[in-house]
Amino acid sequence: MKINFNISINRVVKFFVLSDLFFLGGWSLISPIFSIFVIEKIAGATLISVGLIAATYWLVKSTIQIPIANYLDKTEGEKDEFYALVLSLLLGAAAAFTFSISTKLWHVFLVQAVYAVAMALYVPSWYGIFSRHLDQKRFSFDWTLDSTVVGLAAFVASMLSGVLANFFGFPFVFLLVGFLSIIGAMIIFLVPNLIIPGRAKEKILLRDPSIPSINR
Repeated sequence: MKINFNISINRVVKFFVLSDLFFLGGWSLISPIFSIFVIEKIAGATLISVGLIAATYWLVKSTIQIPIANYLDKTEGEKDEFYALVLSLLLGAAAAFTFSISTKLWHVFLVQAVYAVAMALYVPSWYGIFSRHLDQKRFSFDWTLDSTVVGLAAFVASMLSGVLANFFGFPFVFLLVGFLSIIGAMIIFLVPNLIIPGRAKEKILLRDPSIPSINR
């Protein structure tokens, strides 16, 4: 049995995986400590509040991401998806930065809704561009590479999040996540010429069974 260890991937896939690493990997720093942050630092917060905050994210994201995806599919080319993707990363950064200064319960609900909008933009735009640029005969590998890279980033982030919050405080973690999101956006700007000029030759609609713990 011959096993092919060739891991050559095209530039779009490479940069999109790298952007995913910084954005979703960065937000994985927040997931393990978020409920503790809400209970300890937000006035009037309870365990019920934590559940409602999480519910707000899923309600907003699930409600608007299909209309967003439908709009992106109806628009020719990838320019709209490119800008939607960059906007999502910047909104994600803004949400992380704002969490660092949130002190009231309504602040957290509002910022969580902004983060939900960011993810509702991120998912269809990232999936749309990434799926069109998959390497021929390497579809499974490209998707798995992204899932593995993000998963390993989440592993490291989960171990570090509590340590960072304990020694440097919650605001430090949120600010770090914001900067990582901006880095993710900057990486996307390195490949616009490969995305914007024209339509991809093939449209391959595949779904990546991503990691639920990082709100994908």
